[in-house]
Amino acid sequence: MSPRAADPEVRPKLVEAAARILGEEGPAALTSRRLAAEVGTSTMAVFSRFRSMAEIHYAVRQEGFTRLHTALDALPRTADPVTDLVAACDELFAAGVRNPHLYRAMFIERPPEADDLGVGTYTRLVALVRRCVDAGRFPAAGGLPAAPEVWAAQLWSMRHGLVTMAIAGLLPPGQVRFVLDDMTLRLLIGYGDDPAHARVSISTGGQWHE
Repeated sequence: MSPRAADPEVRPKLVEAAARILGEEGPAALTSRRLAAEVGTSTMAVFSRFRSMAEIHYAVRQEGFTRLHTALDALPRTADPVTDLVAACDELFAAGVRNPHLYRAMFIERPPEADDLGVGTYTRLVALVRRCVDAGRFPAAGGLPAAPEVWAAQLWSMRHGLVTMAIAGLLPPGQVRFVLDDMTLRLLIGYGDDPAHARVSISTGGQWHE
């Protein structure tokens, strides 16, 4: 008799369960026995798919970034670089609200050393900001030079804060949307964008996720 093939559904279920445990109870609650019980399998089944608990933590983060980058790849490229920047930034926010457990593992819990899964996301955001600079939309203001790396971090960190507030229920959805758009507008104007053009880009880019 040939050996029974491993169930391909078990691994993604383990990753989802691990993300949920991490998000709701923190790293200390994630054990092989707890994870196996959540999925209705054995610890042997867990370690036949993952070599260690550290690998499970990595798999959770990897799944989160894979979903995020798939969503970013699906965004259309338009003739307006600021619209595209806003759409990508809004996807960062939307991804956190859609998958709070994965988001916590990706951006709230401290990643292991040498884990650079988040670098690609930041690099993409910097490239979008550079496109706005190259198009003349972000000439900066007050005699300050353009700073795409810093601006990308500002746009991202602002949304990170709003994701955590939205997940915690500290702001209702309507207020989150208002604060998100208002802060984005003020940042874009600070980068040198024309206020009227910035408002149009925010309105258009934000529509991809409403």
